[in-house]
Amino acid sequence: MTCNYKCGFCFHTAKTSFVLPIEEAKRGLQLLKDAGMEKINFSGGEPFLQQRGVFLGELVRFCKEDLQLPSVSIVSNGSLIRESWFQAYDTNKLIGRTQGKKSHLDNLHKVRKWCRDYKVAFKINSVINTYNVEEDMREQITALNPVRWKVFQCLLIEGENAGQNSLREAEKFIISDHQFEDFLVRHQSIQCLVPESNQKMRDSYLILDEYMRFLDCREGRKDPSKSILDVGVHEAIKFSGFDEKMFLKRGGKYVWSKADMKLEW
Repeated sequence: MTCNYKCGFCFHTAKTSFVLPIEEAKRGLQLLKDAGMEKINFSGGEPFLQQRGVFLGELVRFCKEDLQLPSVSIVSNGSLIRESWFQAYDTNKLIGRTQGKKSHLDNLHKVRKWCRDYKVAFKINSVINTYNVEEDMREQITALNPVRWKVFQCLLIEGENAGQNSLREAEKFIISDHQFEDFLVRHQSIQCLVPESNQKMRDSYLILDEYMRFLDCREGRKDPSKSILDVGVHEAIKFSGFDEKMFLKRGGKYVWSKADMKLEW
């Protein structure tokens, strides 16, 4: 999926502009639900680019209303989000991701307010890298008051942000485990902080690409399975590289629904 940002560390680069027809996308989501899916996160690229958020909104609505999933979330850089989207899809959960520039922080506060107004659980993802590892983000995160702040160590994926034929060269963004730990210690007072080192991140996610193929990242690159639309979920997931033990170790199973979060709305 394409994106309107060019983050140098990104490992979900736009290798293709392909987008599934909406009904095929819904068929794939139904297959995942039938196989036991309870939680889904729409990411990119930038999910709000396609049809100015309409395509995304229809998939989110389908997951919440038709499939009745307990948790439906979005990872976005926030730049294309408008209040009108909340008005059209106001039963849904949103996750905001931002870069550190002031204009983006200002926009993030605006998105945060909309989330509060429309009773949407607000989370923040931060990729810690060479250029922000020495920062103190406590004041900013406390002011934004997310329900969850996920802090990722910058990760290299062959063919995406590292190696030949990659669209990014992220080696200059890489930090050591010691640097990452120092950042975590500096921010340990933030109760909503959820750290994810490279070790925890690599094999603990089930990732589907735009063709609905699982992506196996165990070898430091993305090796796709066959599409679930062609072979079904149970066959395709055998080639996902998913490590359930690591998923549980990184805290992947947590309170998902807004009701269980006991938010004061």
